[in-house]
Amino acid sequence: MVNEDINTAMTAMNEFPQGCPLPYSALDATHINAAYPEQKLEIRGGGYGSDAAAHPTNAKQFYALTDRGPNADFDGVAGRGKQFLVPNYTPAIGLFELQAGGKIIKVKEILLKDRRGNPISGLPNPKALGGTSEVPYDVNGQPMTINPNMPFNAVTNPIKTDINGLDPEGLAALKDGSFWISDEYGPHLVHYDENGVEVERINAFASDERNNVIINGKPILLPVEFTKRRANRGMEALTITPDQTTLVGIMESAMDNPDKSGRISSLVRMVTINLVSGQIAQYLYRLDNAQHVTSGIAALNNHEFYLIEHDRKFPLQDETAKKLIYKVDIVQATDIETVLNDKGVKQDEAVGLTINGQTLEQLIATDEENWQMLEKINIMPVKKTLVVDVLASLDYPHDKLEGLWLRQDGSLGLLNDDDFAMIDTDIINPKSSVEQKYLDKEKTIEDANLLYIVMPSE
Repeated sequence: MVNEDINTAMTAMNEFPQGCPLPYSALDATHINAAYPEQKLEIRGGGYGSDAAAHPTNAKQFYALTDRGPNADFDGVAGRGKQFLVPNYTPAIGLFELQAGGKIIKVKEILLKDRRGNPISGLPNPKALGGTSEVPYDVNGQPMTINPNMPFNAVTNPIKTDINGLDPEGLAALKDGSFWISDEYGPHLVHYDENGVEVERINAFASDERNNVIINGKPILLPVEFTKRRANRGMEALTITPDQTTLVGIMESAMDNPDKSGRISSLVRMVTINLVSGQIAQYLYRLDNAQHVTSGIAALNNHEFYLIEHDRKFPLQDETAKKLIYKVDIVQATDIETVLNDKGVKQDEAVGLTINGQTLEQLIATDEENWQMLEKINIMPVKKTLVVDVLASLDYPHDKLEGLWLRQDGSLGLLNDDDFAMIDTDIINPKSSVEQKYLDKEKTIEDANLLYIVMPSE
């Protein structure tokens, strides 16, 4: 069986360098394709590109995670936000199998549900529990409100939010059949059982009664500075160590810590949560470029991980595009939760570790050479070693590289996020129009949800 699995991977790697397509169905075909107004926009019920994870026992199978649903940037009467083109969409986990010949089949779909077993939505959270003031709009461009039959009014008919709404991005599949998912709202870490029903939750909001992971009599919370995440830039990647004891997550990019001055930093935060002892550790990851993002992580052992770093550029549209996979090691990195107060070094209750009154994000945003200053005071980032230059290894034309499946044979399955095959027509000045997502400037090659397989270097 192992040899057969290896042969399946090698076949996909060698015979399908342009990727193996995931199956999908049409979710909606009622909107106009703004790129070609005579055509309808096909919103695809795939979108399984937020993350991937190995099936614990079946080497041919992998889980993949959807986003919060088909959405587009929108600027409307209530301010800037997102237009939800399929408002009743429920985020889901899909189980897929890679078969001989490169064919992929969907074995089953697991809808995500709240603790009562009701399907959740992808709508934004309330401000106090993860919201970032993102306004949800309906398919007609009207604000989604508490009473959908009445016009929007900030006092009498305010914006609708969903306390259980999730923007899923990171996926860890456990040996007992359950899942941990990280998201971009809270960020929240939510534990779902094998049927997709919420079991427990961890976030940075002490007032959230759903934080029910109690270890040694103490509720487990994310460090409070994680509430400083940027909108749509939360905890992008999540994994669990092979011994099933420790969750490991990483933010997508620098946080607004304490404000937007921190977001131009190349500093990204990793967090580990030991589910047995309750110990939380926090490490620093240095991006190659502050404009890059992290977007997938898979544990090799308790201290080494594969990690995706990329720039969200389309390779067919920009020859400078970067899609990279690093092996990162935290064994010699500094757990900044353990750094003690000393002269200019202080642990702040609201923004975390500060150096001479600046947050770590501000420090690096001010001067990239401050990484060396941190090392001089024995604050070391994680070690990173390039193991795959994706664009040098594959015919990979996509902007987003987000799913990372560590296979039993040591190869890596890579999934792109096709955004349900749709995109905004104008990212800089977003309005209501959307179009099929195209990979090339000429808008002739449509994006699709594909699996690629590569072998990392040692």
